[in-house]
Amino acid sequence: MKRYLNKSILLIGSGLILLSSCNKNQTLVTFTGGQSPVLNATASDSIPLPISDTTSQAVTFSWTNPDYTFSDGISSLNVTYYLQFDTSGANFTSPNMQTVGITSDLSTSFTVSTLNTLLANGLLLATGVSHNLEVRIESFIQPNSSGTAPAGVLYSNTLSYTVTPYAPPPTVTPPSSGTLYITGSATNDGWMVGGNPASVAGQELSQQSPTVYSITLPLIGGQQFLLVPVAGDWSNKYATASSSSSTSGGTFSYNASNNFNGPASSGTYTVTFNFQTGVYTITQ
Repeated sequence: MKRYLNKSILLIGSGLILLSSCNKNQTLVTFTGGQSPVLNATASDSIPLPISDTTSQAVTFSWTNPDYTFSDGISSLNVTYYLQFDTSGANFTSPNMQTVGITSDLSTSFTVSTLNTLLANGLLLATGVSHNLEVRIESFIQPNSSGTAPAGVLYSNTLSYTVTPYAPPPTVTPPSSGTLYITGSATNDGWMVGGNPASVAGQELSQQSPTVYSITLPLIGGQQFLLVPVAGDWSNKYATASSSSSTSGGTFSYNASNNFNGPASSGTYTVTFNFQTGVYTITQ
């Protein structure tokens, strides 16, 4: 899988055509396809996720080589694999479907902790509840140029499991104070002055769960904000590492270096911070 062809790759339409670079007469080489990979796993029916043993191996997935071929024989180009996880019945189209990219290798393993995080924080499955899960492999050959569709996309058989994820540690530690305040030029009250916020009641987020806080309030378009655990105290804050964060949300962390960008237009918005996933949203 790690050998390379000394050929120039051209993608034309949906077909893959290779032109030999070392033959004066340039022999036309065409892509002829491959065999759908066969997916297997060390687990069947269910994948146990014991919180008492999070470092143990939960499951190993392995699959067969699709044996992509060209008119001059078996391909030696690297194959890319996507191991896809989704809930049963979603047909791998749900917005939270999880994809693990794998280059060349024909197997990959997950510890209990790694798989549980993928299910709870990625697929957003409710913890402590049994779910029906489906897994498959997608294989393809990456094109030589960006913006061109991959060649030879094939899908494996689907494996079905029941899983019961546990609540993993939150991506961002929630405030120990149990309180959270929004402050900044995007709010009508502006930036909090040390120890003397203009309107604490209007700036405090409501705690929806141990890891989710939200607030609905008017925001001024084109401005910025931060979150602080203690009103008027700038010792610590929740912010973003991105210097150009999206006006509709993104990721956040404790004492990150940049303010959040508020919405482009003024209006009433709901700002939600999910400490479990480390993601915040701004919706109107």
